[in-house]
Amino acid sequence: MTIEAERRNLIKPIAATAPAPAPSSAREAAQLLLDRLWRIGTNFLGCERAILGGAMTWVSERNLVAAISNGGGFGVIACGAMSPELLDAEIAATAARTTRPFGVNLITMHPDLMALIEVCVRRKVGHIVLAGGLPTAAAVTRIKDSGAKLICFAPALAIARKLVRMGADAIVIEGMEAGGHIGPVSTSVLAQEILPQLRTVPVFVAGGIGRGEAIASYLEMGAAGVQLGTRFVCARESVAHARFKQAFLRAGARDAVPSVQLDQRFPVIPVRAIANDGSHAFAELQRAVIDRFNRGELSREDAQLEIEHFWAGALRRAVIEGDIESGSLMAGQSVGFVTREQSTREILDELVDEAVAALSTRARIALAEPPPLDDTDK
Repeated sequence: MTIEAERRNLIKPIAATAPAPAPSSAREAAQLLLDRLWRIGTNFLGCERAILGGAMTWVSERNLVAAISNGGGFGVIACGAMSPELLDAEIAATAARTTRPFGVNLITMHPDLMALIEVCVRRKVGHIVLAGGLPTAAAVTRIKDSGAKLICFAPALAIARKLVRMGADAIVIEGMEAGGHIGPVSTSVLAQEILPQLRTVPVFVAGGIGRGEAIASYLEMGAAGVQLGTRFVCARESVAHARFKQAFLRAGARDAVPSVQLDQRFPVIPVRAIANDGSHAFAELQRAVIDRFNRGELSREDAQLEIEHFWAGALRRAVIEGDIESGSLMAGQSVGFVTREQSTREILDELVDEAVAALSTRARIALAEPPPLDDTDK
């Protein structure tokens, strides 16, 4: 059965597809509907809840990844700049903490990409995520030949289609509300552009998702599931420094802003992070470097290099060492929904409960069931 045929089958009315006896309540019907809406995603990932953990460097390591998978979601190791030896140890340590499926996120620009893929193949990783640009044909072929599922990121419909032609088994579309490196288009616009048009592979939506109501909406639009990163930073299983977590707990959506570029001659890759002293220092550095370039004291290449090196090691300083003043506080705009430290399972349960509550409104209409009384009606 193709993805499109499976999707048509899954979105039939509850009354026509639910096994006897019929759901006894709107909530029960909503839970059945949620299970049906993301069944393509859960079948693809091999988990109970089609919620991928966003791969956050220094945060998405063995403890958090295993906790997400153990909670019914799908944890993803962030390889980042790891060597093949370090990745091998990380996969082994994660597998020791969970018997459930998890994936590995690899950066396409990593100089040892093919060696990292071999580590994943040797460790029998079932899902490999390639991020950071179009993958090479050699990387795609090796992953496909190993039997692993290939997941790729697409910032536009044309690129998504190209990746599917190359061999991607699933696509993640991530909007500019996300944390870390971002594109120019919002999640809601990407979803409208891509979900109705790309029906041959599962598509997961990411960027700014912090509540279950949004998950339900994207599933109803045709998504196979979602990816969340920021919501998991303050999980109890997260190894992020206590000061890093506190910065997230204090922040609101408006505090997570893209990095500033002062001169188009010196492009800055946009990164969304919580503004801090380091953000202001970065702007000042750019201004000083550009002035030196204009005076002829620096070549264009040296000037660009100084700008690019500013954030070197800044994410580790923040996440691991707790330097929240000058370190990089990469966070999505959903940081405003991070209000307390919770276990990973509690976060997942909360997201599912919110999605079911949203879907129960539709189910209540279908069952002609009156809405529940709120406090003002009692």
